[in-house]
Amino acid sequence: MKKKKLLILVNDLSFFISHRLPIAEISLTKGYNVVIGYGDYKENDEIKLLKDKGFELNFIPMHRGGINLLSNIKSFFNIWKFFKKEQPNIVHLITIKPYLYGGIISRLTGVPALVSAISGLGTLFIDKNLKGIFFRLLLYPIFKIAFNHSNQKIIVQNKDDLKVLVEWGILKSTKAKLIKGSGTNLEDFKNFDEPKGIPTVCFAARLLRSKGVYDFIAAAKLIRERGIKARFLLAGYLDNNNPSGLSLDDLNRLKKEANIEFLRFEKNIPTLYAKSNIISLPSYYGEGLPKSLIEAAAASRAIVTTDSPGCRDAIIPNKTGLLVPIKNPQKLADAIEWLIKNPKERISMGKAGRKFAEKEFKIEKIIENHLDIYQELLSKTKI
Repeated sequence: MKKKKLLILVNDLSFFISHRLPIAEISLTKGYNVVIGYGDYKENDEIKLLKDKGFELNFIPMHRGGINLLSNIKSFFNIWKFFKKEQPNIVHLITIKPYLYGGIISRLTGVPALVSAISGLGTLFIDKNLKGIFFRLLLYPIFKIAFNHSNQKIIVQNKDDLKVLVEWGILKSTKAKLIKGSGTNLEDFKNFDEPKGIPTVCFAARLLRSKGVYDFIAAAKLIRERGIKARFLLAGYLDNNNPSGLSLDDLNRLKKEANIEFLRFEKNIPTLYAKSNIISLPSYYGEGLPKSLIEAAAASRAIVTTDSPGCRDAIIPNKTGLLVPIKNPQKLADAIEWLIKNPKERISMGKAGRKFAEKEFKIEKIIENHLDIYQELLSKTKI
């Protein structure tokens, strides 16, 4: 029997490796021929890793950020050529440009089955100013076309995003599937007792203003001004394609001004969290369900995050972590201070978080949900 071809299109190969690789690996073992198209050029070690695992890779020139018309037309054409060449049985689109352009192209090229994965709505639905309203109006017909394939499932990671898209009129709830994040391998986070010594608070995410970097730094300053001893770790990388991304000059200035330990982005999150007591993500980005918080729960760490879509879905408030208002360093500092001063409650929250992760965030559960979607869609085709 001829293998069914699963085509995965993603902007960033690093994101695919960190968030979707296990799904693709199991798909290989289930008999799929897995072809990966990616936009951002990557180093040879990532490409070699995936080729060694048996994936076919294709670089598709596709600029991740920006609104340059000519650049976007070229991206659309490159994706079109890729789909026409591969003739996939099912397509899985990840991140916004792939699921918008790929969604339209899948309809035009007759792709039999389509999965569109929304990893949070991002800054697009945050801005309430005229610019934000204008872009939403501009994108409405594109979303409408991309989300109306006749044999399609659209994966969302939290109920807020689902509600927004349904009320916006671009998504039918019957086509949606709620899957809580990308999961994690719980075996990587076993027996994580808290480290001794000065409490350590960790932020691990892209260095974006909308991820709450400046709020985290401001909260750290407030805690020190209160005479409380604590270490603050900032682990992340610059994202120049995002409008809220810190520049290298911003980072160098903060290194001089802030009394915080800056780390390069740590791929080994278990190692990073093992030396942390509290994980904080004061984001107002428009998250799906942040993997850094899923991993914090798996690592038995108390969490401080914002009462915003995606973030609040990653915890059980007051049981596995604390919620604070967005853009409020004062409240953020208060919550971190409480956890520092109440170690028994903090440890109890971490243990409850581990149980929550075992129930909701097992990678095996996430993989099974995706394979079920593939099978459901393919069963409706004539191939």
